[in-house]
This record gives sequence, structure tokens and C-alpha cells, in this order.
Amino acid sequence: MFNWIQQFADWLIYSVFGLAPESHLAKALNFFVYDSLKIGLLLFFMVLLMGMVNAYFPVERLKNYLSTKKLFGLEYIFASFFGAITPFCSCSSVPLFIGFVRGGIPLSVTLAFLITSPLVNEVAIAMFLGLFGLKTTLIYVISGILLGSVGGWVLGKFNLDPLLTDWVKKLLTQNQQQSLYEEETSSFMQRLPSIARDAWQIVKSVTPYVILGLAIGAAMHGYVPENFFEHYLSGSQWWTVPLAVILAVPMYANAAGIVPVIQVFVAKGIPLGTAIVFMMATVGLSFPEATLLKKVMTTKLIAIYFSVVTLFIILSGFLFNVLL
Repeated sequence: MFNWIQQFADWLIYSVFGLAPESHLAKALNFFVYDSLKIGLLLFFMVLLMGMVNAYFPVERLKNYLSTKKLFGLEYIFASFFGAITPFCSCSSVPLFIGFVRGGIPLSVTLAFLITSPLVNEVAIAMFLGLFGLKTTLIYVISGILLGSVGGWVLGKFNLDPLLTDWVKKLLTQNQQQSLYEEETSSFMQRLPSIARDAWQIVKSVTPYVILGLAIGAAMHGYVPENFFEHYLSGSQWWTVPLAVILAVPMYANAAGIVPVIQVFVAKGIPLGTAIVFMMATVGLSFPEATLLKKVMTTKLIAIYFSVVTLFIILSGFLFNVLL
């Protein structure tokens, strides 16, 4: 779908700028151009799509259902499963997260989606099957869904709604006021311009955070040597799992991009479980994601979210090394 963006980035960096593909600067700039354009497009269209959903889908009824019915945790599994079938990286998942919050879906359920969405997608599943086999793939998929489900449930126990930013609270208030006077009989074409304007305003307000986050990710992508991780993560010492997660958090990549790197790690002697949690932390937690989430979450909420998910990924790593 995004091959044309990659081709444009290659043409711009290698032909127009004349940089050598193997140079650190070229890798960083190529990464930045490609992901900036890709995430910018995803950001607008996902916010636009969620605006349409908010306008026509009975989100209030769904919110009430999730809030009042005893689903015994199934709502978290549903959200995590939905996250698993959406092919987005952590930064690309944030626009949909914003749409869920605006729609009134409980924050804990929305966080279950946000955790799982970057961890598991169909491209990564196909690559896992080809590289590591069925058993490893099943463990990876099931653990990703359970990680999101349990993580969302645990985060829900902290009553985190007051820690959303004033920007989000203002959006929620505007949605409530708008629903009081907006006619249900309005046609799609009549409401589309206002939906598109709202989407564009959200994109403009979030763009600085996207640019800053991607710049950090590009620098990490281009200048952190791969041998650095291999040197410290090979071996069976207990501390390699938490160290892998801690080292991965500053990185940024989607699952499809990091899986080939994980194959190299395993070939170099890094335990498979340790390599998988490195991938999970890379795609599920990153500084770029944190900078983007800063628009919708306070610093305290981001710290709680990252701490809980980091802990769960570390525990998963110990389990993986036992099972694999």
C-alpha cells in the first residue's frame, strides 16, 4: 500500500540529495521521510474515519453497554482482538485511540486496543510463520492479545480518566454539546465538510508531536549500531530480558520492519524469547509514541501506561524463554 511512499523517499534521499544508501544519515533521513508521509496520511484518514463513525455509529449506546454490562473481561479481549487485526504501528494506532476516547469508549478498554495494535498484525504473523514456525507464531499472537487484555484491565483499576489532557476533555465536551443540537436526519454529504474540518484540526494540532517523535526515532534508527544490542543481549542471564526491553523503548519501528532484525538477533545467539520482547517493546513502546500521546495524556498517565506495559512485556519474556 505504501510502496510509492518508500519509492519517493528513496528517490529523494538517494537521487536528489545524493546520499549513499549505507550511510547513517541516509538511513535516518529515509526513515524520517517515509514514516512522516505514511503516518501523516494515516493520521488524517483514520481521524476522518473515526469522525464518520462518531457521527453515525451509536457510540453512546456502545459506551453504555460496555460500562453497564457484566462482560467478565470480554470487552478487553474484543478490544485487543480488534487491535490485532489493525495493521498499525504504535504511532499510527494513536489516531484511532483518539477517536475511541472521543467516542466515549471506556479508557481502559481503549488502552487494551492501544497496547495490542502495534504488537500483532497480519504481516508480522506471516513473517513469524516463515521464520520461526507455527508454535512460536501462536505464542506470539496469543501473548500479544492477552498482554493487551490484561494490561487494559490492570490500567482500568487506576481510575485514569482524570489524567487525560485538557485538549481531550474539551473535545469530549464539544461532542456532548454538538449531540444536543445536531439533527440525526442530516445527510452524509451535509455532515462530511464539518467532519473533514474537525479531522484536519486534529491533524494540525498533533503534527508537531509526530514530527518530533519521528525525528527521535529516525536518529535512533540511523545511528544506533546493531552490534550494540547483540553484545549485551546474548546469553541466558536473567537480566537480559529486562535489559532488552529497556534498550528497545527508545527505538521505533513497526512489527514488519523489526521481525527481520529479530531473526538476525536469534542467529547471533540471543534467546528467542528475549528477541521477541525486544520486538514487542520496540513496536509497542517508544519515545515517538510517548511524544504523540503527550497530546492526549498527561505525563503522569504516560508514565503509568509505559510502566505497566513494560512490566508485562518483561514477564512475557521470562515466559517465552521457558516455552521456547
